Amino acid sequence: MPRSPNLRGALFMIVAMVGFTLNDAITKFSSESMSMAQVMLIRGVFASLFVGLLAWQRGALASPRSMLQPLVAIRVIGEAGGTVSFLIALSHLPIASVSAVLQALPLAVTMGAALVFNEGVGWRRWLAIAVGFAGVMIIVRPGFEGFSVYSLLALACVGFCAVRDLATKRIPQAIPTLLVSTATALAMTIVGAALLSPMGGWAPMTGKSVALLALAAVLVLIGYQFIIMAMRAGDISFIAPFRYTALIWSILLGLTIFGDIPDPPMIIGATIIIASGLYALYRERIVGRRKIVAESTGPAMAPDGM
Repeated sequence: MPRSPNLRGALFMIVAMVGFTLNDAITKFSSESMSMAQVMLIRGVFASLFVGLLAWQRGALASPRSMLQPLVAIRVIGEAGGTVSFLIALSHLPIASVSAVLQALPLAVTMGAALVFNEGVGWRRWLAIAVGFAGVMIIVRPGFEGFSVYSLLALACVGFCAVRDLATKRIPQAIPTLLVSTATALAMTIVGAALLSPMGGWAPMTGKSVALLALAAVLVLIGYQFIIMAMRAGDISFIAPFRYTALIWSILLGLTIFGDIPDPPMIIGATIIIASGLYALYRERIVGRRKIVAESTGPAMAPDGM
């Protein structure tokens, strides 16, 4: 284990991204034998069970009425929209392409914080946001050969997740994080059940399929635990950029499991997005913001049903 707090935090962040990306890969693999609604339902049941037990053990369920708080409801709605759009996009696109688009989430949250909460954003960060979304357009490539309508769902997912994260920033500190996570997991399970019939109904499942989705839920919990450990280990401005390693794992898993080879527009667009995000992070550190955007965005930069 590295002795430096920053290096230890970076290692924890990398482990967290591995957990989240493996969850995405398992979810995509499962969609080959069942609808995404069924994936949401089964994974949601396990996630609700695991996170609910953890919340109960830590006393986070003492005031369940807090789940009805309006900002918690907005967060759940953002997560629901993001989950549905993300899973549909993931089932039709290479995992690396979806992951690359989602790297724009911190930029979207910065823009949303400026527009909704009137947080100060200088012209340099506005420029970084514009350049970052130009990188998204290179990946999505609307109007050009290789365009897929499912890329627009990945972009919609960024919007929904930005709503989720902006609402999360305003949820009162008195409401335990595990209670919010439990409410979200339960809501995603209900959404999966509601969409089951419209998205093709129930497909027979093997023990292996059930075990894989249970593993996916465990991986999300592992990812959450390690990202908390990472944020507490050292300087967040040093540790946060390692979140972008999720794209590396997405590319490797896409090649290994699904045989997906990233094309040049995806590589170029992803490079632009990451460079813009890192520059925005650098500017936030320079201007001395109390809470940098990399800390305020969701751990996986994607919906995870929790």
